[in-house]
Amino acid sequence: MPKKTDTSNLKNGPESYVRNNFGLLDNVNYIFNEDGSIDWRSMVKEEHLFPNKLWFERFNKPIPKTVDGLKDHQLLIKLSGIKELARLRGFSSVSYNTHTCEEHHVAISCTINFIPNYETNYEPISFEDVANATIHNTSSFAKKFLETIACNRAFVRCVRNFLNIHIVGMDEMDTSAPSESSSNGYTNNSFNGSFSIHATLEKFSRDSLGCNNFECFKDYLLNLKSSGSYINKNVDDWHNYEDIPSKEARILLGTIKQK
Repeated sequence: MPKKTDTSNLKNGPESYVRNNFGLLDNVNYIFNEDGSIDWRSMVKEEHLFPNKLWFERFNKPIPKTVDGLKDHQLLIKLSGIKELARLRGFSSVSYNTHTCEEHHVAISCTINFIPNYETNYEPISFEDVANATIHNTSSFAKKFLETIACNRAFVRCVRNFLNIHIVGMDEMDTSAPSESSSNGYTNNSFNGSFSIHATLEKFSRDSLGCNNFECFKDYLLNLKSSGSYINKNVDDWHNYEDIPSKEARILLGTIKQK
């Protein structure tokens, strides 16, 4: 006779892992923003966060031993934290599209179909983001697995940008050696690897706009916003270059250069 399945502990599994009519898990204590939306940033457990070593080295500051009191731009989030957020939010599928696959450069987009919840007016949402991996922004070991690195980076960016997480993912970091040249023509000795696009934007702001601090650059952005030349509702929430999402920083750099 087939062995009878013990269902006495289902209350600790299937019976507790249930979504309610708001699209939320019943066994999770959610944290909410003032407007009633979910504060996904606060849902990230500290075990998935650690100090961004390169940020502190860039500004010649001691590297903290804990994440207590650190701001988002001073932190990194592990892939495990991004996966947990995706699981909590809920999704029906994940797919990848290869845009470039060359020996030294791979560019991949990740599309996630998120399940409905009250935040999306109970409509399913498809969100896409793109990332690349090159021999210039990966370590000697990762250079052998550019496709995998690009997939991980695209997944991380897709989840955190959809959930409004401003902490850079560890998988998004430029892990190339300091002596290697980056793909934007600068060396990592001048611009610390993981901040290549932000460092480029900062340098351009300093050299072309005469802005020696972010406050000056933000005033410039606000002037562009008021004139209708550049529209982004999040400008007021940016307090340093690293607060600007990498994708937006590239768009912004192109916009300013055109002017």
